[in-house]
Amino acid sequence: MPPTPEQPKLTPQFCFNQTALRDFLRVSRTAIDDTINQHLNALATPGSTPFDPATTAERQLRPIGRRQLPQHGCQTFKDKILFPSWQTRSDVLNYCAGVATSPDPDDPDHVLRESEDARARERLVDERLDPYGARYLPRDTRTESLAGLIRNERMVENIIRARTWSVIGERCENDTSDSDQALNEWRTRNNASTEVDPVQAAKTTVLGRNR
Repeated sequence: MPPTPEQPKLTPQFCFNQTALRDFLRVSRTAIDDTINQHLNALATPGSTPFDPATTAERQLRPIGRRQLPQHGCQTFKDKILFPSWQTRSDVLNYCAGVATSPDPDDPDHVLRESEDARARERLVDERLDPYGARYLPRDTRTESLAGLIRNERMVENIIRARTWSVIGERCENDTSDSDQALNEWRTRNNASTEVDPVQAAKTTVLGRNR
């Protein structure tokens, strides 16, 4: 089975380090989803299916399209590799979404933005001479910037999962055509619903830090 990146320690600092956050998501997707065909081909290696003498007495029809893979190998790959990888990324995105909606008094740019806002309020501009001079666009807070990143990464994640699930469906038997439903069913089987809510954990971490 291919190695998958371990979940990073979830802290607000990790989320605000957008380079580290993007790198984790990229490495995780590359290890599993971007190379899904290679992983599926590995399941079809000779000897992966025990020899059944009864098959020699049956006429074997030539498969149409790509070779179907053993159901047991497919299910093991999904349960042990694919779904845990998706769940880890979901936990990271959910946690950081919680950070993005929590108070952030430690923002290092907070004082700078207040200063810029004050200067903008004090500036007197004759709009007849400079129609654009009165326009002031305050810079995003780091929570706003993080929220935008999470929205984008969630859209990317949905596209990647749908593509991966479609490829798997060509080689394996999928109980459902919906990747989200398949992941939710795996969560139910593995009691993932009893785990700590990443969003609530993020808010608890931030509130504890601010006390």
